[in-house]
Amino acid sequence: MQLKDQFRFVRQNMKKNKTRVFMTILATAMGCAFLIVLASVGFGLQKSVVKEITEQRVITQIDVHGKELNDQDGFRPLNETDIQLFEKVKDVKAVTRRKMLQQESTYIIGNYQESAQTYVTNFASEVKAGFELSEGRLPKGKDEIVVGYNFSLNLASKDAPGDIYDKKGQIKAEYRYSGKLIGQKLELTVRQNKDGKQVEKTIPLTVVGITKKPTREWAEDRTVFIADEMLTEIENFTGTPKGLLLDENSEVPAEFKAQDNSYDEVKIYAKNMEAVQSISDKLTEKKYGTYSVVNELKEVNMVFMIAKAGLIFIGTIAILIASIGIYNTMTMAVTERAPDIGIMKAIGANPKTIKRIFLLESSYIGLIGALIGTVVSYGISYTVNFAIPLIIKQAFGKETQIDLIFSDIPLILPLICIVICFGVTIISGFRPAQRATKVDVLKAMRREV
Repeated sequence: MQLKDQFRFVRQNMKKNKTRVFMTILATAMGCAFLIVLASVGFGLQKSVVKEITEQRVITQIDVHGKELNDQDGFRPLNETDIQLFEKVKDVKAVTRRKMLQQESTYIIGNYQESAQTYVTNFASEVKAGFELSEGRLPKGKDEIVVGYNFSLNLASKDAPGDIYDKKGQIKAEYRYSGKLIGQKLELTVRQNKDGKQVEKTIPLTVVGITKKPTREWAEDRTVFIADEMLTEIENFTGTPKGLLLDENSEVPAEFKAQDNSYDEVKIYAKNMEAVQSISDKLTEKKYGTYSVVNELKEVNMVFMIAKAGLIFIGTIAILIASIGIYNTMTMAVTERAPDIGIMKAIGANPKTIKRIFLLESSYIGLIGALIGTVVSYGISYTVNFAIPLIIKQAFGKETQIDLIFSDIPLILPLICIVICFGVTIISGFRPAQRATKVDVLKAMRREV
């Protein structure tokens, strides 16, 4: 009997018992759908977490905290020598470094003022790393500055009453600066303690650029970038490293003395994601403390890999339960088709052919069930992702804080399901198929099995 004849024979026999075969396929489809939907929760939540991590940080970014000391615990601050070493490492695209003004700095424009974090940075390396402006240009002189995208939104009127914030936590429009910033003069106020008093110095600065809008809706950029020469002027006024504000009789702490001419933030940007791990490994060998989003993703992926394996295992139990129905269906098929088996054996059919016919039938049932279950699971996944956010909004009166993906079905998941289902159906049909090869011809012809 040729293979195509075997397939035709299987289809004809399945049509004879449509109800029983349909219920068996339905049970298999439900088991497959359960496995896929259950595991898709793990895939969906992993995708949400990874998306949240990668959107908050540049995936090619490596934070360098310092260099490990040999004679004591902790790390020393990074200096220009370290920067030069980092820039020579293979596959490094850029090395950004920032110094932070070590006191609260107040910026005033007309009758409006704001406190903001002030940095000194190397703009050449920042541009290499992807730094962009929404307006204006980069500074050229020591009295020129670049401000964050949200800087103007936090310039509040000095005459404003106590409650100046709206429900969203933003300064109300009537108390907020509404003019343009590019080309405007700001006054930076820095302080020092002298002769029992706090002495202030006002430094005029010109806004020449505004940074690009943050990618995250909830993120705010209120930083101010000043020139290195301006930081030196502030240090000469305060007499402390990076403008540190001290009590009159206090001395500069040892940790701040060690940070003189050092950088507060150093970030390395790799040429591509694949190079991040190799760069981190090289720096770790040189005893630098590093951290990148790749490290975080490793931990996240490991946790979710274990979770997904557990969910697939639980889902496989549903398919195993469905396999009982397949076993029962195939056993009944052998009993009912005993005369047919007897005739095939009488005309010289090979036992392997008879066995293959029943295995083909069980495979048919399993694969059809798996395909139906896959289609149904995609429908369920789409419905879940659409409905659950609406349910949460109705139940709690607000939307989810992050863009959660409750169910995600990558191509590998249906493939895993089909392979598991196919394997289970072959095992379920093996015993009945083997029994079919042992049917006695004479008894079969008398319909006695």
